Amino acid sequence: MNSPAQAAEAARIRHRVVHIAPDAWAALAGPLVARLALPADDAVVIREWAARGRPLMVRRAGPCDAASPGVPLGLPLPPSMGKRRIGVVVPVDAIVSSEAPPALAALRDVAPETWRATIDALDALARRHRVGCRAFGSLAWQALTGLTYLSPGSDLDLLFELPAGSAGGREALAALLDGIATCDAAAPMRIDGELIRTDGAGANWREWHAARGEHDEIVAKTAAEVVLMTPRAFLEGAV
Repeated sequence: MNSPAQAAEAARIRHRVVHIAPDAWAALAGPLVARLALPADDAVVIREWAARGRPLMVRRAGPCDAASPGVPLGLPLPPSMGKRRIGVVVPVDAIVSSEAPPALAALRDVAPETWRATIDALDALARRHRVGCRAFGSLAWQALTGLTYLSPGSDLDLLFELPAGSAGGREALAALLDGIATCDAAAPMRIDGELIRTDGAGANWREWHAARGEHDEIVAKTAAEVVLMTPRAFLEGAV
């Protein structure tokens, strides 16, 4: 998705990977560096981020973003730079491309060798249930930037993309959740992440797996808010 119109249309979907025009980023980077009072080495990284082709990721808007028109984006610095999470708001017309986060299977060779059996199992599980499986945490950022994000304590952060009309397949969804839990129990890392709708709204898979009752509620996150709702309401697109 690379045209300006398409980029603008997808710009507010959580976890989208976006690239900023280098000249627009240069205008934003100066005030950002000053506001954060970054050390000189960190400031250089921020200023060069877009110029080096490194992306940012769409995040949920926070209270401080309400007065700033534009798209809220996140830039998590690697652990070597203090693992600081930097939030910015950029004009839609500064975004030159927007795409989904990388597929988990495509990151197998970037992952630690001890993770690869788990990645294979999760990819097979997702294919069996016909859902997409994408990464958005440390593994994804390492692949997207070439910087070192992974550490011995890193989680594997995933998005399981629910197809439209998933409300009718609750038994299949329960089987998917059981499968993720089985992978998690055997994995050398913690598997975190969300079941995510086509509009970007997501709910934590662990919380959903624990919500077995018809009236149990889960936390749903959209681009603009966090709300409580039942899994059925989430699947039916209540927010």
